[in-house]
Amino acid sequence: MSSERESTKKPTPRARMGGPGMGPAMMRGGEKAKDFKGTFRKLLKHLRGYRTTIVIVMIFAACSAIFSILGPKIMGRITTSLFEGVMNKVQGRGSGIDFDAIGKTMLFLIGLYGFSSFLNYLQGWMMTGVSMKISYRFRKDISQKINKLPLKFFDRTTQGEVLSRITNDVDTLSQTLNQSLSQMISSVASVIGVVVMMFSISWQLTLIALLILPLSTALISFVVKMSQKYFRRQQALLGEVNGHVEEMFGAHIVVKAFSGEENSVQTFGELNRKLYSSAWKSQFLSGMMMPIMVFVGNIGYVIISILGGWFAARKIITVGDIQAFIQYIRTFTQPIAQIANIANIFQQTAAAAERVFAFLEEEEETPETPSPTVLTHVVGEVSFNHVRFAYDPEKTVIHDFSSQITPGQHIAIVGPTGAGKTTIVKLLMRFYELDAGEILLDGHDIRNFSRNHLRDQFGMVLQDTWLYNASILENIRYGRLSATDEEVLEAAKAAHVDSFVRALPEGYQMVLNEEATNLSQGQKQLITIARAILSDPKILIFDEATSSVDTRTEVQVQQAMENLMKNRTSFIIAHRLSTIRDADLILVMNHGDIVEQGTHQALMNQNGFYADLYRSQFEKPLVNNHVGMVTSAD
Repeated sequence: MSSERESTKKPTPRARMGGPGMGPAMMRGGEKAKDFKGTFRKLLKHLRGYRTTIVIVMIFAACSAIFSILGPKIMGRITTSLFEGVMNKVQGRGSGIDFDAIGKTMLFLIGLYGFSSFLNYLQGWMMTGVSMKISYRFRKDISQKINKLPLKFFDRTTQGEVLSRITNDVDTLSQTLNQSLSQMISSVASVIGVVVMMFSISWQLTLIALLILPLSTALISFVVKMSQKYFRRQQALLGEVNGHVEEMFGAHIVVKAFSGEENSVQTFGELNRKLYSSAWKSQFLSGMMMPIMVFVGNIGYVIISILGGWFAARKIITVGDIQAFIQYIRTFTQPIAQIANIANIFQQTAAAAERVFAFLEEEEETPETPSPTVLTHVVGEVSFNHVRFAYDPEKTVIHDFSSQITPGQHIAIVGPTGAGKTTIVKLLMRFYELDAGEILLDGHDIRNFSRNHLRDQFGMVLQDTWLYNASILENIRYGRLSATDEEVLEAAKAAHVDSFVRALPEGYQMVLNEEATNLSQGQKQLITIARAILSDPKILIFDEATSSVDTRTEVQVQQAMENLMKNRTSFIIAHRLSTIRDADLILVMNHGDIVEQGTHQALMNQNGFYADLYRSQFEKPLVNNHVGMVTSAD
């Protein structure tokens, strides 16, 4: 099974394995969005495929705003007509109010507003489609990116942090595109249109109205600058809170077992308080936008009302024009307030976009070779030649590892915790790339294989079981998705899974919960062994595969493993040395190097590091003369 195998129902593993074999990820501090211009340039690149739709949306939004803007001017004519008609009636001049003309004008106005609303509906519908497609694309890109990231990324990043970028950050972008972008277009069009209409009524009053803008702009700029840092901090803290919650839910059994509830609640409380503080400040400052704009707008409203009345008294403008101009003043301040509010929203959007783009730009695994080696028949010969590797450049884990494995050999890798046993397996599977040296499979450098093809040759059963939310049948079938039910049942019987599954309420159709806590640890391990048996790999890797089963079951599993390992190269990582006494070759590791190698009896006869390690599991703890430490049974 390849790392890129796609399935609509199943997660994507890195190989045929029983568990991820990775330590807990460390909590990472939140990132801050700094390059806003660069971020929005990247966002615009993602919108290129929707340029036609966005242009149409912009036209519709502008037309909708323009048609709405014409309304007050037409209403002003109706007001003037009514005023003049009443005055003529009072003074005994003319025929009074022309209701026919007013009626026709009102019908035209209703049609104008109706058409404006229709265009507004269309642009909203189209922009919703664009924003949902963008969200879909971002989530798809992130999902594909996850499969391309090296494991070292997940060693330093919590699952909650990644999920936060898929959910919270992408949702923030979606909402901004869906609401704020079209609103921004409408607001800009409204501002321009209103200014034009105000100039058409009175250039003197328009200049007075425009003098208010510098005051409002200065106030808004100050608020935006103040709120920007809090929006960045809010988005980063949201990822930390999600990471902590996800980690605690995923390990709730361990938390309860070690009475860690209080510490977990305290940690959550601290993160939540920080999030509350940033969110409160950002939202408070954001909420100040509208009151500031209303205050400034009211000042302009008062000035225009006084001057307008004076102009009307001197017959410089008509009464209807005053009414229209006052409406335009109201309309003028509203889109400016919206633009200011959207500018504030863009601060939060920039932080979210920065985090999404930062994730998408993370360093990926080493690119595949353009002409990968393909083996039609794998013999199982493995060679390690002067391998060196370090998770951290300053702390080398494997210094100079060399070993030759012949086809069909059963190789046991033993040593104290931290000696580098599991790391060797990760390097063999290309979960990590070598710093120096080479690993050969049947004489070919593993870096010349595609990762999919390479990992298809291996079957892994790790110390940590890896099951997902599906039936037991489907969990076993994940070893080979094309397997029939009969083949799955045969693998289950070979791994001694069938005996306990038959006793379960729904048998093989019982669905495992999210953490697979409705099975014992030993039962889960047996299922992962059945999965490896079903995959029928060329090379086997067992990393403490029987560490979670009882002694009686261990004997049964050992028999199943022996049948599976016939004529296959097998690597067995073990702490319980009694399980690997029959191995063809035992590699004894310490501090990243092979310190001894040979059969069990030969190593015992040497009376060296292995002999001390072996005896420590059956005798009282003793001081190891070779490494100067106390050893005991794991």
